[in-house]
Amino acid sequence: MAVHEIRIDPAKTLREEPGTGHNRWHPGIPPVVRCEPGDEVVMETRDAFDGQFGPSSTAEAVAAADLGIVHPLTGPVFVDGAEPGDLLEVEILDVAPDAFGFTAQAPGFGFLRDDFPEPYLVRWTIADGWATSDDLPGVRIPGAPFMGTIGLPPGPAALRRITAREQAALDAGGVVMPPSAAGAVPSDPEIAATGLRTVPPREQGGNVDIKQLTAGTSLFLPVDAPGALFSAGDAHFAQGDGEACGTAIEMRATLRVRFAVHKGEAREKGITSPRFSRTEYWTAPEYAAPRRFYATTGMPVSRDGGTVVSEDVTLAARNALHNMIDHLGERGWTRQQAYAICSVAVDLKISQLVDVPSVLVSAFLPLDIFSS
Repeated sequence: MAVHEIRIDPAKTLREEPGTGHNRWHPGIPPVVRCEPGDEVVMETRDAFDGQFGPSSTAEAVAAADLGIVHPLTGPVFVDGAEPGDLLEVEILDVAPDAFGFTAQAPGFGFLRDDFPEPYLVRWTIADGWATSDDLPGVRIPGAPFMGTIGLPPGPAALRRITAREQAALDAGGVVMPPSAAGAVPSDPEIAATGLRTVPPREQGGNVDIKQLTAGTSLFLPVDAPGALFSAGDAHFAQGDGEACGTAIEMRATLRVRFAVHKGEAREKGITSPRFSRTEYWTAPEYAAPRRFYATTGMPVSRDGGTVVSEDVTLAARNALHNMIDHLGERGWTRQQAYAICSVAVDLKISQLVDVPSVLVSAFLPLDIFSS
């Protein structure tokens, strides 16, 4: 077994060190390293905003942030023998966190973006498995580090298909970030103009934000380009279900993975989206399912109570979060502080899915994150 490394200079942006990674998905991006199945790869990664925020940053920096450079990824890694139709197994061996993290509320971004139009920033200190912040005094978040963006590029045909469907969604009024050369790495004109943005998850993974992808989890991705071309970035120290404000506790990190190639398995089994598994708790059980909690609920009913939207889980989840934000306000937090707490610590669970016309979503607040 060999060990391969991709190291970065944390003082430089991806644009200043383009040989280490990319911020678009495209099958034409050349690999940084090659490895054999069974090899380990160590990858240093940048934070989701590529170093735009630091310990002394303020909300004004969030308002001025360049979203065109989100997310800087480290890679690609070419896995010898991986071909379209195979299933790539990514065994996550370790995610080592940095000492600084942040949670940003960017205007126009996040699940409740229409209700939170002002920028906001929480700056975290990460040490001894916990994150604390002077911006949220009395809150201590236990760590469960994982990569928010992790995956492979689509092949050429899928690239065209995905581009067309996302343009159709944009034309219909959806929230979509279409291909853009502004801020693109690599700067090759063809790749910059047609590469997919990293914001959504797709068939080969990407910005999945699956908080169970901690060390010990195996991620399975359908391969659509020769060599698979694995990349990762956008590390999170901790995250609540849904990453409500659009960011978790964002940080730089060092990822260590090992690959296996299951020949033809994606094609034979019709696997067209990521899968993952593990054989033990993904974090300490008391944090995966908190012993002490306070929960609010939400139904697909307008806030004024006058309209029900049948079986709308999204509206129910919004209401559950709004009700949790109201509860945190009762505990003394501002609305933006409460929104940040929801994004990094609150879990959303579907409590009822089958009763027509309503559904029910519950938001769980772990009480052990509070010092008093």
